Amino acid sequence: MYRNLIANIKSKLRGEVTTNSLVKRGLKVGKNFKRLDRCIIDYSHCWLITIGDNVTLAPRVHILAHDASTKNKLNYTKISLVNIGDDVFIGAGSIILPGVKIGNNVIIGAGSVVTKNIPDNCLAVGNPARVVGNTNDYLEKNNKEMEHRPIFNEQWTDRNNISIDKKQEMINKLKDGIGYVE
Repeated sequence: MYRNLIANIKSKLRGEVTTNSLVKRGLKVGKNFKRLDRCIIDYSHCWLITIGDNVTLAPRVHILAHDASTKNKLNYTKISLVNIGDDVFIGAGSIILPGVKIGNNVIIGAGSVVTKNIPDNCLAVGNPARVVGNTNDYLEKNNKEMEHRPIFNEQWTDRNNISIDKKQEMINKLKDGIGYVE
């Protein structure tokens, strides 16, 4: 309860619009929606955006339902629907442009600019984002990788005030590659 209250206060101080405010304006959001810090969901056209169940927006994701590039010359702004399916992860700093449909069971890599539809069960990355693989293959590859890479539980996160010694131990364990944390 307090964590949500603090998160709402922080977002207001940064000038962000809360998810509840966007939903009141017409944004459609499914169950288990996670919107991390500094995400921008198009306030002026949020009712054109639908987000499914089990969706996570990593920090600084932008979802736009309008494109004002035509406003100065044509006196009109382009608008379009944005649909994000179920079981989707959108990586930090990604931008979802108007008219995009992201399927179910999709991972969008950090920093991607999604300009076209992404089908179900795909891993997409880049600017512009393009499909580079299958979600299940990507997850299976990482699951196998976990068999021989360091795995850290939640005690190793900043949420639990990780000690300086543990931080250094984590750095040492990760010197030769990746690891995984809960």
